[in-house]
Amino acid sequence: MTILDDVDRIVLQNGDPLTAEQVLAVLELPDEAVADALDLAHRVRLRWCGEEVEVESIISVKTGGCPEDCHFCSQSGLFASPVRAARLDIPQLVAAAKDTARSGASEFCIVAAVRGPDARLMDQIRLGIDAIRAEVDIDIACSLGMLTRDQAATLAGWGVHRYNHNLETARSYFPQVVTTHTWEERVQTLRLVSEFGMQVCCGGILGMGESLRQRAEFAVELAAVAPHEVPLNFFDPRPGTPFAHLDVLPAVDALRAIAAFRFALPRTVLRYAGGREITLGDLGARQGILGGINAIIVGNYLTTLGRPVASDLDMLEDLSMPVKALDAAI
Repeated sequence: MTILDDVDRIVLQNGDPLTAEQVLAVLELPDEAVADALDLAHRVRLRWCGEEVEVESIISVKTGGCPEDCHFCSQSGLFASPVRAARLDIPQLVAAAKDTARSGASEFCIVAAVRGPDARLMDQIRLGIDAIRAEVDIDIACSLGMLTRDQAATLAGWGVHRYNHNLETARSYFPQVVTTHTWEERVQTLRLVSEFGMQVCCGGILGMGESLRQRAEFAVELAAVAPHEVPLNFFDPRPGTPFAHLDVLPAVDALRAIAAFRFALPRTVLRYAGGREITLGDLGARQGILGGINAIIVGNYLTTLGRPVASDLDMLEDLSMPVKALDAAI
């Protein structure tokens, strides 16, 4: 019996997730077994999530100047990175939402580089949501850092249906990545998001120096949060940050991780996010879509460039992957 035989029985047939030790075994598969793992991950995704691919675009309403020291992030005001603080106004937000809807995306996520939202930012988010809703039929998500109970309740009351707050990496490795707040503080925000009925979007970045065991630990920790969606980012070294010297994750390791995370999260939306362009390229991106991924961010990211929107939509069409329509329940 191999680990992939176990996956067939545990995950594909029963829809149950793998344990950390089993995820680690997938992450340790030899290169020649990766194609088989991806094929099995694709079958798991089709059985437990369906064939639709969810398309999303993100926009930063407040870029740079963040007081936190996330070592991978060029938006930290503590590092000598080339990113400078900037804000979008409401008309720019609406224009971005319209562009997103025209691309065929069903989700528009408003992001801010902050520890947590202050009163000014909350007012801007409220006005932005109202303005977008007046002109665009699209689901609205937010990613505004750590929330208080009142803020979580307020966002839910405004109709924010999904909130992104990434755990970034395994709990055991988190202190090597961030020192200005804790992993537990992030988890508390996720609990509030769930408590007030918003969908939980929670993922992280692979390839920041964590061990394979910690990568497996992270997959299982994410599963314990019970997220609706997990964005998978692949580390993209940013100038001026403490992690600028780290290497890009090899493509085969990224593909192994896609399969492993699908096996740890068989019923969860698994979304391509930042770094896939430099880590996987066009061929690897297609392999991932056929290997467990069932959602994608199109266009540019917060501080890095993505693929042209049309390229990703053409890829999905070529692979006969139907794009999910707007959530009828919202």
